[in-house]
Amino acid sequence: MSDSTDRLPVFPRDFLWGVSTSAHQIEGAVEVRGPSVWDVFTAEPGNVRDGSTAVVACDHVARYQEDVALLRDLGVDAYRFSVSWPRVQSPGGLDFYERLVDELCEQGIRPVPTLFHWDLPVGLDWLERDTASRFAEYAATVVERLGDRVTKWITLNEPAEHTLLGHALGTHAPGKKLLFDALPVAHHQLLGHGLAAQALRAAGVRDIGIANSHGPTWPASTDPADVEAAEFYDVILNRLFSDPLILGEYPEGIAELMPGDVSADLKVISEDTLDWYGINYYQPTKVGAPGGPDDGSTEFSGVTLPPGLPFSVREIEGFPVTDFGWPVVPEALTELLVGFRDRYGDRLPPLAITENGCAYEGIDDQERIAYLDGHLRAVHAALEAGVDLRGYFVWSLMDNFEWAEGYTKRFGLVHVDYETQTRTPKASYRWLRDALRTHRA
Repeated sequence: MSDSTDRLPVFPRDFLWGVSTSAHQIEGAVEVRGPSVWDVFTAEPGNVRDGSTAVVACDHVARYQEDVALLRDLGVDAYRFSVSWPRVQSPGGLDFYERLVDELCEQGIRPVPTLFHWDLPVGLDWLERDTASRFAEYAATVVERLGDRVTKWITLNEPAEHTLLGHALGTHAPGKKLLFDALPVAHHQLLGHGLAAQALRAAGVRDIGIANSHGPTWPASTDPADVEAAEFYDVILNRLFSDPLILGEYPEGIAELMPGDVSADLKVISEDTLDWYGINYYQPTKVGAPGGPDDGSTEFSGVTLPPGLPFSVREIEGFPVTDFGWPVVPEALTELLVGFRDRYGDRLPPLAITENGCAYEGIDDQERIAYLDGHLRAVHAALEAGVDLRGYFVWSLMDNFEWAEGYTKRFGLVHVDYETQTRTPKASYRWLRDALRTHRA
């Protein structure tokens, strides 16, 4: 495939271009921060595919200047990173983020911190309502130190996955297998978002977002049972998180399953908490009724689903797949964005793609170039359809610790040799750098 970017569509001049990472996946330096639930989870044999941990990861705490130089050369406008709550709780922990933010600002790169990307401090539990209040206190601590240089903030990353994988299925930290009894985790994270947004507003912040994962849900057939199963799946994985934030209400039948004074909490969750809405997109999902004659895959993002669920996840055929086995369907991203516009109408704040990326091996990663090319065209198609979309962040800047997959999957634009910590820009890095230069020409 050619590295030419001549045929890419033209984006608005003020469109925000960035890349994303998360603290636990790249930072290392665990000896100078408190433990998180992920430290406990990865220490238990069998929880991570290759038996690895994030003790060193990409050694970003020591090598952040080198990584910021890569960002500068790439030519992005912004860097979305996450702040480690356990590190902030440790003496001097915020000093690292001050250094990182100062370096980013010096190089003309906008810092966009995410306050929670799954690395909950040991001793806290999202099943407990009090954790939402503790999260707001932590947000106030961080904004007090960084708010003079950071104007754009993200509260939570992917509360759906943290609820489902960490608390319902147990394949992510903290490893709980509660199935539908995990729903309070979703509610308390959303409440934490609302309370943290209040803390940020009190500090003068006027640019707050969230990063929720979403994807179109496709019924396996027009059979009413398949359609009903797909609608249920869509509620649990998509609308359970977007409806409260945007509409101030849960989908029908959900509110009564949540703890506390849900009506009062929904006001905290939705009133003046979002200036924009971040979407992490990776793939669509085909869903059918359980137990059908073609009831094939029972996996979600590589995780085997337990029996007895009111849906089954089916294989999407006819598309290339990533190393994760996820189908590459760029047009589904356009469908998702237009669908958000149509569902929420005037209630929908401006959107941004806060994550989009793929796992592939190799430094000459032509598959990733094709993936990015296709998804950027899909984003542009949504813009042409009238979707108010303000930015796009690639996942990820560099290869990293991929949660329960360990170091077996590589999402980075930059290759990391985990033995030597050598960074090597991939073909996709050069392709995106050239695309951004062409965009600004």
